[in-house]
Amino acid sequence: MNIMDLTIQPLSKELQDTLQQEIDFKTKPIGALGTLESIALQIGLIQNTVTPVISKPTIMVFAGDHGIATTNKVSPYPQEVTQQMVLNFLQGGAAINVFCKQNNILLKVIDAGVNTNFEEHPLLTNAKIAKGTQDYSTDKAMTLEQCHEALEKGRQLVRKVYSEGCNIIGFGEMGISNTSAAALLMSYFTNTPIQNCVGRGTGVDDNGLQLKINTLTQVYNLHIHTIQNPIEALCAFGGFEIVMMCGAMLEAASLKMTLLIDGFIVTSALLAAHALEPAILGYCIFCHTSGEQGHKKMLAFLNATPLLNLGLRLGEGTGCAIALPIVQASVNFLNNMATFKSANVSEA
Repeated sequence: MNIMDLTIQPLSKELQDTLQQEIDFKTKPIGALGTLESIALQIGLIQNTVTPVISKPTIMVFAGDHGIATTNKVSPYPQEVTQQMVLNFLQGGAAINVFCKQNNILLKVIDAGVNTNFEEHPLLTNAKIAKGTQDYSTDKAMTLEQCHEALEKGRQLVRKVYSEGCNIIGFGEMGISNTSAAALLMSYFTNTPIQNCVGRGTGVDDNGLQLKINTLTQVYNLHIHTIQNPIEALCAFGGFEIVMMCGAMLEAASLKMTLLIDGFIVTSALLAAHALEPAILGYCIFCHTSGEQGHKKMLAFLNATPLLNLGLRLGEGTGCAIALPIVQASVNFLNNMATFKSANVSEA
């Protein structure tokens, strides 16, 4: 099925008044639970019920390599760190492992295009498109065929977890140099000058930051005149992990799942998904504000209010894992908190 055939329904407002009344009549002043009330309303609308549930929360971490990493112009880390970090995920040693275990979240690691072959592992899904993208300083990152394949594989992965009972999914990523791909996509989709999109990523110094800006400005100018639509932007600048996330997000929203959105790179995938299907935003909960400078601008462009601001800039879906208990609390109060009537408490 072509990604362009997919449609996402805007959230039904049929139950909005009923849900709001349920929220307002709990034993509290109106609005006293703040953002928790907004989340409860949103998830109730997504699930079209006044008794929403969180079922089998899952975080997918998509990993892929980028050809630009081999030039040493945008990251101080070698490309091999991507595969080393994937192995760390599989061994349970990364931050995302710690937070998923703490909050009882199912973790799935997706090889979207890492430059190595991994042995089979229960946590790992092999969805490899190729061993990394092309170097977009000389060519498009991927072909149109590869882009569509990545979008479709993302959709398939979500359909599988949905069929197993999951109704809320978080997105994470790993890929050396993927902040550069995210900056390029941000510049295209938000019409922001590239220098205002580029950040320090994995920690470049001032000279490294200027080299990164200069390199990505050249890349942007090389490709921009050949891009006519969001898919072509993904072909020019994307990573396989970013494109696969985009397809996964679109499928999740079409299935009326709740989407947990992590930081800068994940939000760049959402920018592409939003350009293809604007109604996707109704299904998204923005978990945190990244320390990467472009992320606040992305959130402003999407008119999104994040739950947390902890200075995180790790990726991996860590913001999703940390924010999930807040989302769970929102559903729990809606389902379990007494109303003024049931508790025999006088209303104002």
